[in-house]
Amino acid sequence: MWLWIVEQKYNVGIILGVLFGVASRIAMLRTDYRQYPTYPHGKIIHLSLGVIAAGLGSVAVPALLDKNYTAMTFLAMAAQQFRDVRNMERQTLSKIDSLELVPRGATYIEGIAMVFEGRNYLVIFTSFVTAFFAILFAWYWGIAAGLIAMLITFYFKSGKSISHIADIRVAQVRLDGPNLFVDDIYIMNVGLSDTQRVIREQAIGLVLTPKNPNGRITLANLGQRQALLHDVSTIMGVFRDDGEPSLVPQAKLDMKDGRLAVLLLPQEKDAEKARAVALRSPILESAVRMPTEAEVPAGGKAGA
Repeated sequence: MWLWIVEQKYNVGIILGVLFGVASRIAMLRTDYRQYPTYPHGKIIHLSLGVIAAGLGSVAVPALLDKNYTAMTFLAMAAQQFRDVRNMERQTLSKIDSLELVPRGATYIEGIAMVFEGRNYLVIFTSFVTAFFAILFAWYWGIAAGLIAMLITFYFKSGKSISHIADIRVAQVRLDGPNLFVDDIYIMNVGLSDTQRVIREQAIGLVLTPKNPNGRITLANLGQRQALLHDVSTIMGVFRDDGEPSLVPQAKLDMKDGRLAVLLLPQEKDAEKARAVALRSPILESAVRMPTEAEVPAGGKAGA
């Protein structure tokens, strides 16, 4: 009788763990303006992996309670599988990126691949916590723990955006002969009259002013700049076709004060909308730099 009760608690805990784990993966999976993952096949792949991750997190609890530590080695194999998922995402997005009018860039692709790997671990965490409380205490405690774990998962679901590190204002785009400026920041030399006409008619200029030294270094990262250009161009469109390199959106840095000038050529010429989109563009984890955290005393001599 006692063995049957224990087995029932295990079954209830595992079922609850799988349900909450899969629910958290569904909540984290959506197709947005980045158009990835695609519907339906991309979603099927990631939901299938979410079910596997939820099952692994749930059955880990009975294995620990029964002191079956050998069975825990499957978590190491699961980690290897999720690393393979990361490689798959990287390769897929890299191939797609070569066909984009405004590419994501390698830094952005690596960030997306990292997110898809990390979210499987968040599913394992959610299912493990749910199953642990349901088995050790009662099913309703498992539900409560699962809800809290999902809230924690949502907290780690998304990172910061450009609005956290910089202020953005709409700037004037002007041509001084063949020289193109956004405010007082030089962008490039434009020699063709047709290209100059398109720029006068379609161009939007933005200037990003970093809020602190950390933001200044982050905006200087080439991968972060490319991600910003890709996001705005994806939502606003881009007024160019293949074989028109002079109409590619540009982002140039003012070396004196760290401001970033952005030249956009959108299909929809709406400067305020472009500014709002740029503010919501994500900060890439691999682009973040924090020079203010370095323990370097005044005078530039590092301590022992």
